[in-house]
Amino acid sequence: MKKEMGTIVSLLLASSMLLSACGGNTPAAAPSSQTGEGTHAATQTPDKKEAGYPASLTYWAVLNANVSATLKSYSEVAAYKELERRTGTKVEFQHPTAGQDKDQLNLMLASGKLPDVIEYSWGTVNKGADALIKEKSIIRLNELIDKHAPNLTKLLKEHPEYRKMITTDEGNIYAFPFIRGDDYLLTYGGIALREDWLEKLNLPMPQTIDDYYNVYKAFKNGDPNGNGKQDEIPVLLNFNSGSSGFYFLYAWGISDGFYQENGKIKFGAIEPQFKEFVEVMHSWFKEGLIDKDYAATDPKLQDSKVTNSQLGSVPLLVGGGVGRYMDLMRDKDPKFKLAGAPYPVLKTGDKPELGQKEAPFSGIGAAITTSAKNPEEIVKWLDYKYGQEGHMMFNFGIEGESYALTDGYPKYTDKILKNPDKLPIAQAMGQYILAMGNGPFVQDRRYMEQYAGLPEQQKAIETWMNAKNEKWLPVLTQTAEESARFNSIMNDVNTYFNETINKLIMGIEPLDNFDKFVATLKSMKIEDAIKLRQAALDRYNKRQ
Repeated sequence: MKKEMGTIVSLLLASSMLLSACGGNTPAAAPSSQTGEGTHAATQTPDKKEAGYPASLTYWAVLNANVSATLKSYSEVAAYKELERRTGTKVEFQHPTAGQDKDQLNLMLASGKLPDVIEYSWGTVNKGADALIKEKSIIRLNELIDKHAPNLTKLLKEHPEYRKMITTDEGNIYAFPFIRGDDYLLTYGGIALREDWLEKLNLPMPQTIDDYYNVYKAFKNGDPNGNGKQDEIPVLLNFNSGSSGFYFLYAWGISDGFYQENGKIKFGAIEPQFKEFVEVMHSWFKEGLIDKDYAATDPKLQDSKVTNSQLGSVPLLVGGGVGRYMDLMRDKDPKFKLAGAPYPVLKTGDKPELGQKEAPFSGIGAAITTSAKNPEEIVKWLDYKYGQEGHMMFNFGIEGESYALTDGYPKYTDKILKNPDKLPIAQAMGQYILAMGNGPFVQDRRYMEQYAGLPEQQKAIETWMNAKNEKWLPVLTQTAEESARFNSIMNDVNTYFNETINKLIMGIEPLDNFDKFVATLKSMKIEDAIKLRQAALDRYNKRQ
């Protein structure tokens, strides 16, 4: 499940990338030309004459980076243009300044001057949805969904686990959710290795931590890039809290942040195994296996190290990482090949305890505010995306333009896969759909099958999915008081963690000070934060 300390580091994901990176039920075809077997899509399209869609509404949402690369607003995305044509609803989109969305949301909520709909990652909002409902900022949707949202209602009846995820501890449904509709969509990141280097040095794919050490040592000393210089960088990692640099930590069965064991919340950085991990990472850094400049390496510098054939391994996303680098290097170095490597274990033959994996619902959704004068009509409008036609529009776009049906399979056209303007696939998608990002609809597996369509990408997903992942937490909700206390603690904890962990790994801070590191985290009340998480998990487990 989603990590409580944050998801993949921004380079590997941008909170969108997410880019995100699926076996579910297949709906029957709708009575429309836009048919197809959309994963988890509802089987009926509401009767437009009876739906009573609103004439207009205001809609606040963070603009996905793959959309903003070529467009100024969601109103320019083909799926939303088509939605307006079919429903007659004119939407005035409001997009916060990039990187300032949380501050602008808080100011907007405090002012009381709200749009009709707010689409956001509600799990990150300080007070939580229940408090916002009590304060009359957003409205409870349970009864409105039951009466006016047949498509979402059907989905929730077929998948009660989704209803549990989108319902708060107090029983409120507060948003039309973004649902990843298939297990295949939940894992999209992991460790990537230069497979051509493995082949050149006659090395097997690593499985254990010791295997990775041996591979990285060979990368450093074996001149796999063939230039006669010892300029190879075996691995580039990032060790800030919640980052993918901790993929190697999973070998010890813990994360750097919050996770659970048999229903009990733990915080990995204060567990004994974390010290063993730090000792290993320090030894790798000391031997020159970890990029000595890892803390100062930004995405552009990483690109340079990859495309100049210096970097042997780095955590990547399947789309914006593996696929992107394969495209960049296709002409420059035909032998260049990346492979998704297994999440490491300590003992040969063990299955990884943890790997990157999202929850089907991560807290992202569209809430209706108390400023809306016509919530019933807005509910019906939002519900359109969960029907067959809306599902196809927001996952695949416009039939005949961005996709064509081939034996019932919605295959993206060359406007997406081989864009005539040379746009990356994600940006080409951003002109038509939102499946490469998020929004109030069900994401379709067949989007990812084509977005990550290279053999290297498909194999990477299969490899990265091979982990137990039973210790991840679902999206938990807290009371306003719990949230304030938790955030106060974790702001200090994260700052101290990020400052100190790099010093320990680089040797600036002696490893003998690790116990002091743990003691300091405890003095910052991390154990109180654990109790707050435990209370939230206990409430979640009691939901029906």
